[in-house]
Amino acid sequence: MLDQFSIQTEKLGRIYKLRGAKKGEAKSLVALKDIDLTVRRGELFGLLGPNGAGKTTLIKILTTLLSPTSGRALVAGVDVDKYPDKVRPLINMVSGGESSGYGLLTVRENLWMFSQFYGIPSKEANTRIKQLLDIVGLKDKTNIRSSDLSTGLRQKMNIVRGFMTDPDVLFMDEPSLGLDVEASRDVRHFIREWVNQDQRRTVMLTTHYMVEADELCDRVAIINHGQVLACDKPAALKRQLQEDAIFEIEIQENTNLDTTAFKAIRGVNSVTRQEEDSRVSLEFVLKEEAVLADVFGKLTQMKLHIQNLRKREPTLEDVFVKLVGRGMEEEEKNAEPGAN
Repeated sequence: MLDQFSIQTEKLGRIYKLRGAKKGEAKSLVALKDIDLTVRRGELFGLLGPNGAGKTTLIKILTTLLSPTSGRALVAGVDVDKYPDKVRPLINMVSGGESSGYGLLTVRENLWMFSQFYGIPSKEANTRIKQLLDIVGLKDKTNIRSSDLSTGLRQKMNIVRGFMTDPDVLFMDEPSLGLDVEASRDVRHFIREWVNQDQRRTVMLTTHYMVEADELCDRVAIINHGQVLACDKPAALKRQLQEDAIFEIEIQENTNLDTTAFKAIRGVNSVTRQEEDSRVSLEFVLKEEAVLADVFGKLTQMKLHIQNLRKREPTLEDVFVKLVGRGMEEEEKNAEPGAN
């Protein structure tokens, strides 16, 4: 019988000693502190966090590349620190933007060579290569040198490499990095289908794209400063933020519209005018939905006709900002190169 969990961590911690620290400066850096996580078999689990949050350290421990300082971690039911050789055949990893493989080899040759590292019989490997390349839309690139591929196509090849071994647990770090919108959509669909086809399979995904996490993941954990701040289904996390009611009201174009009158309505926390092409809309942040009746009354009084009304629900990005303090894009701009 399969274990219930693919990934388990108990009070997992990692401390880095800082070399060359001067007197009065910190001698160590806490990268992870008492991480308790469980990821079920058959689950597509998202790990979200700003640069320097501890995501990379956690992934390195789970993939046997780094030993924990305290606590323990199990992957596919096996202790990663005690029995790394037993864990490695059961896992695989794909990182966005990596340039793996040999440029002089063709796409098929690169994938075949990688399959041999895992001892996959040649006939079986060639069958898998053909099937996977067809699924991700690389069938016509089979005999093209990988050095001649665009960044997006190389990333597709890397993604195929991750699935070649049919691992129990697949770690995917920014898998859609370098892909265009259509390719990203295809890859997300493939990942979801791959997990759904076999309850044994599990994916742990890190991404900076909140829409990707929201669309793909069964559950997500938000990590910052080496600690898990929240872990739940995306919908459940967003429900926790439904303190305000946010409405977008599209109106007929009115260049003389003054929003001051709306701000005077009790319960209107803010109102913002937005223009896009020929569309004019007002976004209202209300203390409660009942205030919307007073807003309608003011619109009627001002002889403004409503073209469209939409309630905007909280997003995963809103949850991230609430917990971390700023958005992922701000983190990207302010992060030091190489920070994870």
